[in-house]
Amino acid sequence: MSQTHRCAAPSSPRRLPLVLLLAGLLGLGSAPATADGRARLEAFLKSLTSLQSSFEQATFSADHTRMTQARGTLYLQRPGRFRWEYDTPNKQVIIADGKRVYLHDLDLDQVSHQSEEKALRGTPALLLATEAPIDRDFNTRPIESTDGREWVELTPKAKDTDIVRIELGFGAVGLESMIMEDSFGQETRLNFGRTKRNPILDLGLFKMDEKTGGDFLSFD
Repeated sequence: MSQTHRCAAPSSPRRLPLVLLLAGLLGLGSAPATADGRARLEAFLKSLTSLQSSFEQATFSADHTRMTQARGTLYLQRPGRFRWEYDTPNKQVIIADGKRVYLHDLDLDQVSHQSEEKALRGTPALLLATEAPIDRDFNTRPIESTDGREWVELTPKAKDTDIVRIELGFGAVGLESMIMEDSFGQETRLNFGRTKRNPILDLGLFKMDEKTGGDFLSFD
C-alpha cells in the first residue's frame, strides 16, 4: 500500500470541475408541458432536497471522435452535498461534503480534494450550494428544438472555468439529456434514468474517510 501524503499539487485536476457541474443539474424535475427550460430550472431549485439517479456518459473530442464511455449513479443532498459513483470503465467516487470535494480513484488508490468554493466556481453546481439567482452566475437562453424536447443553454459568467457551454434537454419526465462543451472543444453528453426525486438518503454517502489509504492530495 502506498504511503499517505498530504501535499499541495501544482494545479487543480480538470476532471473535478467537469464532474461537479453534472451533479448540479441532474435533479431538474418535471413541470407543466408549456414551461420552457428556464422555467424547469427555476421550479427545480424551489423544491429539490435530495436525488438519486443513474447516468450514461460519453465524451467526444473536438473533431467528434468518441473518446470515453461511462456509467454510474448519483446521490445528491441539498445544499452542497453529493456522491458521484462511476462503475465503468474505471471505479471512481466523487464526494462533496458541504465544504470540500474529494475524487477517489480506486484503481490508482488515490484521493485528490479541493474546496467546494474553488471546485464549483462557474459550474451549475453553484445552484445547489447557494440560493443566489441563476442570473448571478449564468447567462441563459432558449434553444430551438429539433427533437420535440425543450432545450435551454447556460454559459458561465466567470471567465476562468473549464466549461464554456451547457445545453439541457427536457422531456415529459424532466431532464433527459445534457451536453457540455469545455474550453478545448470536447463535448460530454449524458442521459439520465431511474431518477428518484427527494428520497431519504443515508448522510454517510457524503463523507470521505481520510483513512482510505493511498495518496491523499490537496489541490488548493
